[in-house]
Amino acid sequence: MNKASNHKLIVTIVNKGMARKVVRASKQAGAEGGTVLFGKGSGIHEQVFFLGIHIEPERELILTLVPDEKLESVLTAVKKAGELDRPGKGIGFVLDSKKVAGVYHLLHSYS
Repeated sequence: MNKASNHKLIVTIVNKGMARKVVRASKQAGAEGGTVLFGKGSGIHEQVFFLGIHIEPERELILTLVPDEKLESVLTAVKKAGELDRPGKGIGFVLDSKKVAGVYHLLHSYS
């Protein structure tokens, strides 16, 4: 049930509380949705200490699968919504998707 893919995976990591805004912007730009995961981590621009203890900030990771033709518009929307052009706000990158499975509407045509 694998199908060759013309899709890209946009991976976006943002500060806690920003995922909803990023997913909403990506859907308005043509994405069908996204998957949000939660984690902790810090970059070079964050040094958070509380009572002398280093605290790792909470993060939200958004996975968005989009067709090649929608990549640029969705990525632009994600960068803007996540404020990725500002230090410490997050990071985004794109991965090739060679095959997909489990996404019914991508695997079957409705003739």
